[in-house]
Amino acid sequence: MHKQVDYLIIGQGLAGSLLAWELIQRGITVHIVDNNQENASQVAAGLINPVTGMRLVKNEGIENLLPCAKQTYQSLGHFFKTDFYQKKTLLRIVRNEKELKKYQQRLLDPSYLDFLSSELKPTPAELIAPLGLIQQKQTGYLATVPLLKQLKEFFQSKQCYQATNFDYQALTFGNPFSWQGLRAKKVIFCEGYQAINNPWFQYLPFQLAKGEILTFKNNTPVIPEMLNYGRWFIPSSAQEFRIGATFENNVIDTQPTEQAKTDLIAALHKVYPSLKSAQLIKHQANIRPTTLDKSPFIEQHPEHKNLYIFNGFGSKGSLQIPFYSQQFVDYLSSNSSLRKPLIQQSY
Repeated sequence: MHKQVDYLIIGQGLAGSLLAWELIQRGITVHIVDNNQENASQVAAGLINPVTGMRLVKNEGIENLLPCAKQTYQSLGHFFKTDFYQKKTLLRIVRNEKELKKYQQRLLDPSYLDFLSSELKPTPAELIAPLGLIQQKQTGYLATVPLLKQLKEFFQSKQCYQATNFDYQALTFGNPFSWQGLRAKKVIFCEGYQAINNPWFQYLPFQLAKGEILTFKNNTPVIPEMLNYGRWFIPSSAQEFRIGATFENNVIDTQPTEQAKTDLIAALHKVYPSLKSAQLIKHQANIRPTTLDKSPFIEQHPEHKNLYIFNGFGSKGSLQIPFYSQQFVDYLSSNSSLRKPLIQQSY
């Protein structure tokens, strides 16, 4: 291969794909190297939810993150003639009095009214929710598997995608960099959890977390809303749904486990008992590239100024990556500074 590009991007998960897409839209040349294995983006729920956690906290910067995510996925959907972002109401089962009180406190803050219904929703006959249901608004999920497949085919059509393991030792430093006959002005690593093996960025404080999800088919239609009950339930069609996810810190094997399956099923049956007859059709596991302080790593290497990392989005990648991609490309194009917390200091 004898080719010269502006950016060499390592990894075609959601981060690498959306970053490459943004660069290409601006007329910047890229080459993507991916190991072609199932990544965390392909296993993740793709859930977009502005208010999360036991304390019902708005995502920081949601006023920028959410519109940008919706616009990006709408634009991609228009380009590929596929609806990747599915708008769906999220029903949150109130699990205790403390959570109920927190919800009532949030309703006193006008900034939360765009994201939380002003009263509890009646519980459908299928569900068990003694303390009621909070209806969350502006929620949905991203169909990451078809999106990444379409983007991969798009990159292949542009002849800027290569399926192979990236050999770190084969990267020759210079201006430009050289790798297996390819020349690039800059290199951006979007490797997900495999960044822990990266010789230039393994100093960053990742806190990886294994997650497992299950896919089921039911013989009758399920409720159309998504559920949050400490776990999540996402209906992908009238009779098919996914549930997840387990969260095991610092476990980095991708093997599905019986324990996770048992725990996920038990949690579902506790709130939705009529699904006990649903048939399990898929069990997946992968590693979230989460970080110690829950902020992504969007960083220039402290010594090698043309090496960058764009990683660490964890379970909020579907919501965060579109905005961060645009901000990062602005930064790369102008050498301006990135607004916190979009870029982290070197550790």
